Amino acid sequence: MANTVTIIRLFLVFVLVALSYRDQPWLRLMCFPLVIVIFLGDAIDGYVARKLNESSQFGAILDITIDRIVENVLWIVLADHKMIPIWIPILFITRGFLVDSVRSTSRSQTPFSMMNSRVGKFLVAGRLMRGFYGATKGAAFSTMFLVYALPGIMPGYLKPWQYILEIAAYILVFLAVLLCLIRGIPVLIEFHLNFRRNNP
Repeated sequence: MANTVTIIRLFLVFVLVALSYRDQPWLRLMCFPLVIVIFLGDAIDGYVARKLNESSQFGAILDITIDRIVENVLWIVLADHKMIPIWIPILFITRGFLVDSVRSTSRSQTPFSMMNSRVGKFLVAGRLMRGFYGATKGAAFSTMFLVYALPGIMPGYLKPWQYILEIAAYILVFLAVLLCLIRGIPVLIEFHLNFRRNNP
C-alpha cells in the first residue's frame, strides 16, 4: 500500500508538469494544490509503511528515488519557466547523485540507517529534519507555482501583494537550498571516514 502511494506521487508530478505549461492560468493554478498533495503523499506513504509494518529496504529506496525525481523535475520546470536560476536544479541534481551514489555502496543497510554520528543521524536520518526539509521544499514549490499562476488570473488585484509573495517564495527556495547542502555534507563525510577506516 505504501509503495502504491509513492508511485501515485510520481504520476501526479507529471500531471503537474503538463498543467504548468498550459496557456490557461486557472490550469496553471492547479499546480499549487497538486504540489501540496504530492508532498503530503510523501508523509502519508511513510506513515502507512510504519502502520502496516511495510517498511523495507526496497520501500526506502523507492521512496528516495521518487522523492529525487519529484524534486528534480519540479526544480527543472521552475527554471524552465524562468522562476529560479538554473544553478539551483544543477545543485540539487549534483547533490542527489553524490549522496545516492554513496548510499548505493551499502547494500546491507537502508539509506537512513547508514548514519553513525549524532549530527548525521539528526540532520539526515532524524524524522524532525526530514519532515522540516520536506515541508520547506513543498512550501517553496507551492509558493513558486502560485507566484507563476496568479498574475494571469487576477493581474490587477494581486499587483500590490505579488512582490511580498515573490520574496516569501525566494526565501523558501534558498532555505531549501541551504538544507539540501547541510543534509548532504554529513553523508559524504561519514562515507569518507568509513572508507578510510575500512581501507587503511
